[in-house]
Amino acid sequence: MSDKELQPLVGFEQMDLSKEILQAVDKMGFSQPTPVQAKTIPIMMEGHDVIAIAPTGTGKTVAFGIPMLEYISLTDSRIQEVILAPTRELAVQIGQEMEKLSTFIPEVRIAVLYGGQPISKQLNQLKKKPQIIVATPGRMLDHMQRGTARLSAVHTLVIDEADEMLKMGFVKDVCKIIEAIPPARQFVMFSATTNQDVLTISWKYQHEPVEITIPATKENKPQITQYVIPTTREEKYDHLLYLLDSDEFGRVMIFTNTKDGCRRLSEKMNKAGYQTEALHGDIPQSKRNQVMAGFKRGKFPILVCTDVAARGIDVDDVEAVINYDLPTENEYYLHRIGRTGRARKHGVAFTLLCFTESVRLDEILKYMESKPTYLKFDDMGTLRFQEGGKAFFENM
Repeated sequence: MSDKELQPLVGFEQMDLSKEILQAVDKMGFSQPTPVQAKTIPIMMEGHDVIAIAPTGTGKTVAFGIPMLEYISLTDSRIQEVILAPTRELAVQIGQEMEKLSTFIPEVRIAVLYGGQPISKQLNQLKKKPQIIVATPGRMLDHMQRGTARLSAVHTLVIDEADEMLKMGFVKDVCKIIEAIPPARQFVMFSATTNQDVLTISWKYQHEPVEITIPATKENKPQITQYVIPTTREEKYDHLLYLLDSDEFGRVMIFTNTKDGCRRLSEKMNKAGYQTEALHGDIPQSKRNQVMAGFKRGKFPILVCTDVAARGIDVDDVEAVINYDLPTENEYYLHRIGRTGRARKHGVAFTLLCFTESVRLDEILKYMESKPTYLKFDDMGTLRFQEGGKAFFENM
């Protein structure tokens, strides 16, 4: 079946969903399905394998979560459905969304398994016989090898953000998990982009998958104004503070490329009187959970983080994203700025760019198919619009 044959439905009520799911969707505040939901839900409920390419922030969890909950067997206490995510943060986020979707189906039990969490806590979850597992590949494989999670009764496997997962080196783990699940199962992959690993996994393990492609349109593309500001290593910190002081952003995410840079920038800003917390891979998971919860609740306005957080934080009102360092991968830029402009709100993204990074920026913009607005500090230290686009480094 080709993507062109798929016709989006008008509303959730036309999808033949149970009253419990409709109640949950209504409680979550969704009146109309997003394009990826409208296309994916009916196809998954028909039992097809799916490979879906869709931008971030388009409602993918609900797209695969509703079908999984619709045909789960509440009388079967075995693991029936598995969702794999590349990061701990995303696994937790998916688990929370699945809990919301199953609010009115109390018999559903969901376990979230990831590295960095005490194994005893996860064993207690598994003793409750969950029907749905959300996990990172390494921890899922760990429980399989321990014999604490058996996948012989799984009928649906979903891999979310497959491009990132496979790029992170989880190919062998993912293959082992797929091969431990019965052959007559449904296998669904969601990805922001396609790469050779994604296509290879699809070719090897999916059965006549339906291809769903959701282009970034005005309806589902985040409303993000992008600005690029030329700077130098010596001036970058002062220019960052200018941005924070000259506009009233209530909630800001600042991205760095390294864990050490993240830690040092957060400490320096705190000493200067700014309320920040750092989030990077060396921070224990329990502390990371506290930081993310505090940011969501508005306990502090500025989160300084590495890309470990770019895919894991689901906060609808991040007003601005600042790239303190230009990311090393095209996709990271997309996922970073995608933290703002969510829930159909307008967002702003700034990139503080050193001269040596200008070629790298050209590659990112070509990948993004977008044209940012260029700004420049004048001799008086005031930020102005810069005419001339790519020539903005001249006369610095």
